[in-house]
Amino acid sequence: MGSGGVVPSGGGGGSGWYRWRWLNNNNGTKNSTIKNGNNNNGPCVLSATLAYFLFAFAFLGSIGCLYAKFMLTANWLTGITTMGCLEDNEGSWAIGVFYGDSPFTLKPIEDMNIRKDASAAWPVANPVVTCASPSNIGFPSNFVADPFLYVQGDAIYLFYETKNSITMQGDIGVARSTDKGATWQHLGIALDEDWHLSYPYIFDYNGNIYMMPEGSQKGELRLYRAVDFPMQWTLDKIIMKKPLVDSFIIPHEGKFWLFGSDHSGIGTEKNGQLEIWYSSSPHGPWEPHKKNPIYNTDKSMGARNGGRPFVYNGNLYRVGQDCGEAYGRRTRVFKVEVLSTNEFKEVEVPLGVKESSKGRNAWNGARNHHLDLQQLSSGEWIAVFDGDRVPSGDANRRFILGSAAVIAVSVLVILVGMLVGAVKCIVPLSWCPHNMGKRSDSFLNWERSNVLSSKLRLFCSRLNRASSILRARIRPNTCIGTLILVLTILVAVLLMCIGVKYIYGGSGAHEPYSLSGHYSQFTLLTMTYDARLWNLQMYIKHYSRCSSVREIVVVWNKGIPPHSSDFDSAVPLRIRVEKQNSLNNRFKMDPLIKTRAVLELDDDIMMTCDDVERGFRVWREHPDRIVGFYPRLVNGNRLKYRGEKHARNHNGYNIILTGAAFIDGPMAFGRYWSEKAAAGRALVDKYFNCEDVLMNYLYANASLSEVVEYVKPAWAIDTSKFSGVAISRNTQAHYGVRSNCLKKFSDMYGSLTHRKSYFSRRKDGWDV
Repeated sequence: MGSGGVVPSGGGGGSGWYRWRWLNNNNGTKNSTIKNGNNNNGPCVLSATLAYFLFAFAFLGSIGCLYAKFMLTANWLTGITTMGCLEDNEGSWAIGVFYGDSPFTLKPIEDMNIRKDASAAWPVANPVVTCASPSNIGFPSNFVADPFLYVQGDAIYLFYETKNSITMQGDIGVARSTDKGATWQHLGIALDEDWHLSYPYIFDYNGNIYMMPEGSQKGELRLYRAVDFPMQWTLDKIIMKKPLVDSFIIPHEGKFWLFGSDHSGIGTEKNGQLEIWYSSSPHGPWEPHKKNPIYNTDKSMGARNGGRPFVYNGNLYRVGQDCGEAYGRRTRVFKVEVLSTNEFKEVEVPLGVKESSKGRNAWNGARNHHLDLQQLSSGEWIAVFDGDRVPSGDANRRFILGSAAVIAVSVLVILVGMLVGAVKCIVPLSWCPHNMGKRSDSFLNWERSNVLSSKLRLFCSRLNRASSILRARIRPNTCIGTLILVLTILVAVLLMCIGVKYIYGGSGAHEPYSLSGHYSQFTLLTMTYDARLWNLQMYIKHYSRCSSVREIVVVWNKGIPPHSSDFDSAVPLRIRVEKQNSLNNRFKMDPLIKTRAVLELDDDIMMTCDDVERGFRVWREHPDRIVGFYPRLVNGNRLKYRGEKHARNHNGYNIILTGAAFIDGPMAFGRYWSEKAAAGRALVDKYFNCEDVLMNYLYANASLSEVVEYVKPAWAIDTSKFSGVAISRNTQAHYGVRSNCLKKFSDMYGSLTHRKSYFSRRKDGWDV
């Protein structure tokens, strides 16, 4: 009647195999395991297996949490704004400003050295508009893209797509600048419909201002007219019942021309199609070009529009999108040679804008797909690009990879459990459909004759036999078995970290931190000599890819200097060769440095770009201070130089080592090379030490307020310990010299013992 035990085929009592069966007693049905013919305690086996899985979960979970704490970027862990800027599968688009004497000599705003004291942006750097810009005024946005400019007197208006973080559809935002694009005041949402809007092409006609945004979800191309510019618009006309994307209208040789792409047709190449229409008025009626579709080709050819066309030296240029590697990979510019009702011909011309080599750490490192140009009354050209640090679909790709890594970890956990004997079966036969309790005779007859049930029963039996077979072939008590076990555990730990990184680690970019809506840049300066070339090569390759690094200056103190081309640098690299081997060279006045912020960083210190960016953000809050990563405390009647542990024990510090610190270059270098500091510099040359201590005394002597600020790095590695070229290998002797310096500098410039800054003062926890 279905109450007897079901014994799987091939489940004999030998070779460690066991069978599951159902036993009836007075209290009901109970599962019992028989192994080698002997009864085992089922609950005990279950408890041991459960304990193993709980231990594995706790162990790997702890590894994942530690990895997240020390390796994931703070930008991702803490969030950028309280609302908006959520991770989006379409990307993290932002907008940057460029300037040039012509459309083909454009340079980013940071190269123009535009400075804003209020935000400590010396200089202002791209991007100038991000998802945080509308989010911070109450319009939550995941990204901003498709920028169009409109110049009205001294004011420049920026219309752009902003993806609403709540409705997940595009709206049209607007911002205004009165300083040629360096600062933007965000006014709000200019146009919001029940469907997705983007590509807000804006133009003048007959004294009115019109906007023609993309609204292909509605299935029509709409023209809006400004009622109260720039915030109020009304529908002027539906100019075409066609779902065109990224369309624009331009006057040319007595006609108006409409360019757009229709991806709805059968056989249409998405992002590779272009149509042209013409009319005597922007309101139509519109006639199709004789050669429509103009393009229906590979999506990398730039067929889809990528911004406003422009006229330069009497020639018409069209901007297209290259979507070959990914959607919106890059913009391409085409010179229109023939445009008539019967013919169309264009040829590609180079735009001349250099792509970043910083990868995901650059705001436009992965792609840029939109350009708009306007010529100002001064004759100068201003342009806006959008850019993204990740390709489209990146969020989904990372989730899939992370999930695959977690599944692989689960498989390895089961595998290790089978090797150590904690997991004795994979699928208990009581879970299989043929062994699920009391069934009727008719069901049993059906089950015996059913092929699927038989195959499932056989599969469960063979799967469970894998445990005993595996342990028979790989014995954990042997050297090879132990090695395999250890390697399996290490692979599981590695996959766990990979899973955490992909699922919870964001895009992996070490993004900069804005202050008052502005980003900025700094110069990285290091001092070295020929014996430390190996350190320097790794150092430059790593730090040149940090977001806010503008230039790296290598102060070459001794030996034959290398060439800049010997290094893999993503930013300009300058090697400044010194005549004398002196530590004072670190702070020498350098008029070629264009940024106000200088990061003095020894060539044997490696830390994450995110730590560097956090330090830069804190320095911008306090540009009059030395902001760095290595605190020291000088206290007591007997001056003695001690390490960070002493400062921690006394919960305070009054020195920041300038081997890893941000300073105001012009101010700090001026103080260091003043006549007042001459005696201190002589002492530095005498001891070949203490230049960083001297700088702290000079700062303290010049101000009664706090002059140092600490930022804790997630981790830092001293690479000189691997190469054997550390300058201060004898710590005791090194500290002894520095103790002498403390006494001398105190006599020269006053004591530091009455000054003390405390740890854990910042709300963001960056100084714990």
